Amino acid sequence: MFVLGMGFVGGFFAEKLKEADWVVSGTCRSDSKKKDMEKKGLDLHLFSADSPEWRLLETVKDYTHLLVSIPPLADFGDPILRNVELIRDKLSSGNLQWLCYLSSTSVYGDYGGAWVTEDHPPNPKTQSAKLRLAAEEGWLSLGSDLGVSTQVLRLGGIYGPGRSAIDTLLKQQHLSESQLRRASRRFTSRVHVEDICQALQASIEKPSSSKIYNIVDDDPAPREEVFQYALELIEKRWKRKIETKPFLYESREESSLRGEKRVSNQHMKNKLGVELLHPSYKSGLQSIVEKMDNPF
Repeated sequence: MFVLGMGFVGGFFAEKLKEADWVVSGTCRSDSKKKDMEKKGLDLHLFSADSPEWRLLETVKDYTHLLVSIPPLADFGDPILRNVELIRDKLSSGNLQWLCYLSSTSVYGDYGGAWVTEDHPPNPKTQSAKLRLAAEEGWLSLGSDLGVSTQVLRLGGIYGPGRSAIDTLLKQQHLSESQLRRASRRFTSRVHVEDICQALQASIEKPSSSKIYNIVDDDPAPREEVFQYALELIEKRWKRKIETKPFLYESREESSLRGEKRVSNQHMKNKLGVELLHPSYKSGLQSIVEKMDNPF
């Protein structure tokens, strides 16, 4: 497995594969991340999306599986696909059998709170979501040209150990502008990183041609509800009150540009056979807090 973009999901999945005796490599942006991952037995290559070193393709083509987890750049979209002819040429002479692009449920845009499936036409509202959709189409087209199993996984809001409502509360940092916008939504589809790994593993075991899957849990709950539950877990576990002032929410009248929708995961369950470890944020947050050291 070669992982283009060894971030939160890519790194988590790489460690899972390493434990299962896969040969795993990938890219990251910083020396510190490279050193951290090398301590875990993963060989990483430094790679900047702004100024890619295309010599990397000589390495990538030797791998049988390729996971793409680099987000589009605001100026020109997917940084890898901007040299798609070179990529097609290099990979067509290599060992690639399986290709997966990690996308986002933001491509659906606004459906007024209705449930959406993979059959609903995307209607992205933000520039980043439009670039995501273009990247999906680009990778599916490339996979088709190469004749390899190609999937797009549309991920909901990603959380897991070190990246959750619990961690945000404990850090006591003010919400960012994007977080405040999300806070105003009635519904937020999310998914635990463990379940993303399950979906990735299932898509390897059940290769397909140009398939798209929504990877989300069963409970598209509002952010406010999730934070309230996270607060209760913290107070119950460590018998400590924490200041919640930084986590005030906007009026619900402030609609998010990402739009209101509830994202269905039936395709993931029926086609990939994924049984969620964390069907709701509740079990996901509980598993996180149970494994945490006392932060106080």
